Amino acid sequence: MHYAQQQQYLKVQVETASPGELTLLLYQEMVKSLLLAKKLYSQNQFEAMNEPLHKVRAILNELTVTLNMDYDISRNLRSLYEFYYGHITEFIIKKDHAMLDAVIEFAREMAKTWAQALQSLKSTGNQTHE
Repeated sequence: MHYAQQQQYLKVQVETASPGELTLLLYQEMVKSLLLAKKLYSQNQFEAMNEPLHKVRAILNELTVTLNMDYDISRNLRSLYEFYYGHITEFIIKKDHAMLDAVIEFAREMAKTWAQALQSLKSTGNQTHE
């Protein structure tokens, strides 16, 4: 029952989110999936570990295809996404935990930065409407 409620909450959250909030949700899901993969790795559950890693690669692909390539920052983000996508692939093959840790750090920083940017936009928006 709890899982069903959690899924319903997530469904509503996604359906009502702005594009910026959706991006934040993707970054947060990346972090969550990477931490699960790291836990499974530490338990030598390599087959199970691949599922959350494939999810992260799918998220990176989604983030990449939604970029507006008219902006330099989009080209920079695409390069970062490709770099960390490669790290995940290498990790799956070589099982070098330092590569996984690098992707976790990237995802955490992107989620943190994106959350701050959204908060800044909300603050600015509230000031112009008062």
